[in-house]
This record gives sequence, C-alpha cells and structure tokens, in this order.
Amino acid sequence: MRGKVISIVLVVLVSVIAVGYMSGRQPDRDAVAAASKEFDTAFRGMFVDANGVRLHVVIAGPEDGKPILLLHGYPEFWYAWRGVMADLARKGYRVIALDQRGYNRSAKPSGAHSYRLNILAKDIVEVAAALGHERFALVGHDFGGQVTWWTSLLHPKKVVGALVVNKPHPYAIRDVRPEEEAISWYRTFLRVPWLPGHIARYGNWGLLEKNLQDTSEPGTFSKEVMDQYKAAWDRDGSIHSMGAWYRANATFDADVGAGLVTVPARLLLAKNDAFSPPELAFASERYLEKGDVRELHIGTHWVIQEHPRLIADEIDKFVGGLEWTSGR
Repeated sequence: MRGKVISIVLVVLVSVIAVGYMSGRQPDRDAVAAASKEFDTAFRGMFVDANGVRLHVVIAGPEDGKPILLLHGYPEFWYAWRGVMADLARKGYRVIALDQRGYNRSAKPSGAHSYRLNILAKDIVEVAAALGHERFALVGHDFGGQVTWWTSLLHPKKVVGALVVNKPHPYAIRDVRPEEEAISWYRTFLRVPWLPGHIARYGNWGLLEKNLQDTSEPGTFSKEVMDQYKAAWDRDGSIHSMGAWYRANATFDADVGAGLVTVPARLLLAKNDAFSPPELAFASERYLEKGDVRELHIGTHWVIQEHPRLIADEIDKFVGGLEWTSGR
C-alpha cells in the first residue's frame, strides 16, 4: 500500500513538472528595447564581471551624473525600475539597475550558499567599482531593500546614502517576526527547494501573475508587462535560482553589532503595502543613525511601478541632499 501511494505521488509530481514546464515556456523578449520605447529613454544593457560572476546591468543617464544603483526585489528584475530610471536620467543622474544574481540574464550559481546576503552586498560594491564608481547612492525595493540594508551595514564607506522602499530594517523584522511572518507565508514556501519553481510555472505562470495583479493597483501588471516578467522567470531556469534568496537567508546575520546604519538612510512605506505591516517600518527608525521613515500617501507594495515619477522625485530629494565628498 505504501509503495502504491509513493508511486501515485511521484506520478503527480512528474505530471506537475512536465505540464508546468510546457505551459511556462516563453519566447525570448528584449526588455531593454521595450522599456526604451515605452519611456522614450536610451537604456543600455551590458554585462559586468564582479565577485566571481557575470551580472547583467541596465544603464541610463549622463556618464558624469551622480551614480544611483537600483536593486529589484522578488519576483522582479531590473525592468521594475524602468519608469523610475527614465525620470532620474532626465534629472541628470547616472542610473544603474541590476539583475541581481539568480535573476533574468545574470549568473545563476548553484547552491543556496551562493546567495547569502553578504555575497549579494559584495556584488553591488564590485559592480559599482567595475563601472568606475567607488561610492554611490543605493536604492532597493522589497528583497533589494534587504540587500541595500546589508550593503550599507557591511560597506558603509562605499554607500553615500541608502533609500529603501517597502522593506524594513532586518533587525526590526527580527524584533517583530511573528507579525511579519503572518503576512509573509510565501517566504516560508520559497525556502522549500525545487518545488516552488515548478508550481510557479504551472498554468502559464498563473499563480505568480494572479499574486502580482491582486496586490497591485489596476493596470500595473498589464499583459505586455507580464510577458516581460514571464520571459525573465523562464530564462535559464531563473525561477529556481530566484528562490535561493530565501533558502540562503532565513537565519542570516553578520557581525554588525546593534545593526545601526551609519550612512544617511530613508525608508519609504507605501500606504497599501500588503506584505509589510507599518509597525515594522516605523520600528526601523531606531536602527538609523542619520535617517527617517516616511509613509507615502498612495501605492501598494509595487509602488515603484505604479507611481514611478513619485518614487523618482523621492529619490531625487534624498540623493540631492547627500554629501558627495569624493566624486565618482
């Protein structure tokens, strides 16, 4: 009897994998060209060798502009920042958005240990240096915000200032973990190896698409936008390496004392973020030596795509007030 049950389970799993693989297959799409056309902005994609891997970055704005690095979250890629990038480029900034390791066109090393937050933070510093920027402003959303916090903690001399959207300080999350975990069940699910990626592919990425559309303002994730995301998730097995972020960092910590962020920092919280309670955001303020927390009057968790001009203006106000003492 037991053997029969195991056989049935295996057949079901194989069927899910096979159907998911076929229904999730996507044609190759050029997100750089699509974004350039959508926002009438010259985006340029390129590859940078950094920290032992090859990472894909997209750049806009004048070469002599102050450098701002933009870090996406899950399940996004550089493309999430396209509207913000266009506005910042017009304001004269040199804007660099990464596909972080494991995502889209960037390298996907094997093993969850390759995605620890200290390694992701080093990626950022080395990408900036390879592009000629020893110091830079850093902006992150969602898990990209987590990388922003840790880059600021581990490499404070490199970060002129840090702005995070919808991602509380990691120690604030630790302090209030039960409340945070209650609305972040998906993070626990993503810590399971192998299975989440196969389920995500099922029904032409139906679960991921529904989650994005149900938790965002209407029209944010249109068919055209979803086509770009689906192509990125499908590319080189990205959907599996994307989840490694969560498997690698469930209990991550580093020797940073009390976790005080010493660089100028700001946390922005969208009014209708379904994934992070406001008390977590405001609890973050105690970890900011020279920073604050501000609540936006509109937007959901996906505010960087819903209101890119608003976010670009917030970044401009923050970065414009920083002291750039050593230039590029």
